Amino acid sequence: MFKLYNTLTRKKQEFKPLKDKQVGIYGCGPTVYWYQHIGNLYRYVFEDILVRTLLFNGYKVKHIINITDVGHLTSDADEGEDKMVKAIKRENLALTKESMLKIADKYTKVFKEDLKKLNILEPDKWPKATEHIKEQIELIKKLEKNGFTYKTSVGLIFDTSKFRDYGKLAKLKLEDLKAGSRVKTDDERKNKSDFALWITNQPNHIMQWDSPWGRGFPGWHIECSAMSMKYLGEQFDIHTGGEEHIPVHHTNEIAQSEAATGKKPWVKYWLHLRWLVIDSGKMSKSLGNVYQLSDLEEKGFEPLAFRYFCLTGHYRKNLNFTINNLKNSQNSYNRLKNIITGIKNDKKTNKKYLKKFEEAINDDLNLPLALQILWELARDKKAHGKLSVIKRMDEVLGLDLLKKEEIKVYKIKLEDKIKLKENLTTTIIAPKETPKEIISLVRKREELRKQRKWQEADVIREKIRVLGYKVDDTKEGSRVSRL
Repeated sequence: MFKLYNTLTRKKQEFKPLKDKQVGIYGCGPTVYWYQHIGNLYRYVFEDILVRTLLFNGYKVKHIINITDVGHLTSDADEGEDKMVKAIKRENLALTKESMLKIADKYTKVFKEDLKKLNILEPDKWPKATEHIKEQIELIKKLEKNGFTYKTSVGLIFDTSKFRDYGKLAKLKLEDLKAGSRVKTDDERKNKSDFALWITNQPNHIMQWDSPWGRGFPGWHIECSAMSMKYLGEQFDIHTGGEEHIPVHHTNEIAQSEAATGKKPWVKYWLHLRWLVIDSGKMSKSLGNVYQLSDLEEKGFEPLAFRYFCLTGHYRKNLNFTINNLKNSQNSYNRLKNIITGIKNDKKTNKKYLKKFEEAINDDLNLPLALQILWELARDKKAHGKLSVIKRMDEVLGLDLLKKEEIKVYKIKLEDKIKLKENLTTTIIAPKETPKEIISLVRKREELRKQRKWQEADVIREKIRVLGYKVDDTKEGSRVSRL
């Protein structure tokens, strides 16, 4: 039995899709105005585990992640400048539609490359907000026809007082909810929680389209309702997002979707991820403590070591990121792969461990327990049928545990500091993904060895070991491997 914690009901529930063995999932995607930091990427690792677990259980999954390339203002409380416009100014580009599309394409490409490095499965569709303006306008027209809108000088507004269940996801009273319009707080709104569906009278905004309410652009919330319903239908199974989406964005999505179609619930299961925190505090650009995946790679960490780290916590609890925690995860990941390398395929299946693993992941995606069971199996010297079960486990975990590493051979000419009359070319044999920092240290060690500075060479060797690698001196050259 597969159970998930549903934010809508505040209960752990047995998962029963609307259609037998077919699942529709929608995940709020990135606003592509900058590089995604590891807190953002953590959410997509979680969503990937959800998709993989559904596939593991025999479901057919249709997975949609949107790309926001217009309409997301700098404040999620819905004030400020469009984030895409802000990006154009930051990069000193002309304030044109072409520049905005260029920015969006640039950061969408980097985002997708990051997901690939993290072994995250591609969704079935990547709908862009700017490519679904027609669908957004049609949905807004339904809301207007059904009597849920009113006009102000800034555009067409959703009247939250007309929607009886407003705030049911966040379990908040209407009067307590944070304002969620796409514009600054103004005296024309009937309720402080009312939000913009279509924004007009902003002639300087770059991206604008004709509509029944005047030339303008959509509010942020409407795109997710329009695109999810286009690809998954007026009702679907699972909507994911970060916990920050609950009080405003997802609350407004539910209101406008159910008000437009009259069908409830719009989404059956809501899953929300708690934040990735850094050094037990908030991760924020303004605080200067944000890491991108490329930053971790420059420090010598593999992307899959970060994925492993993401699996060490439960999605409904904050996960604390520190460089030391990541080092521990990389070392654990390397040790696990080394153990698995020595396991022979006896063409059997260990049903006991497989059942324990299934029970863990099917209990609201209990990944820490699932990892623990994997380690128990890998270390169990008496267990049979290990390799086939590890393969099944990795279908969910996505760690490439059975993937053989490509080897790269480096022919390096050493600096002759003491004028030795010998060939100062050495060979370094290492896994293809070995960080440059490690290769550089191995080269330095070889130079010290050629100079017969054995003690200093040993110091370098220890540095390499601390970083999770070891060096063996062989006839072929220095062979590098993970610990």
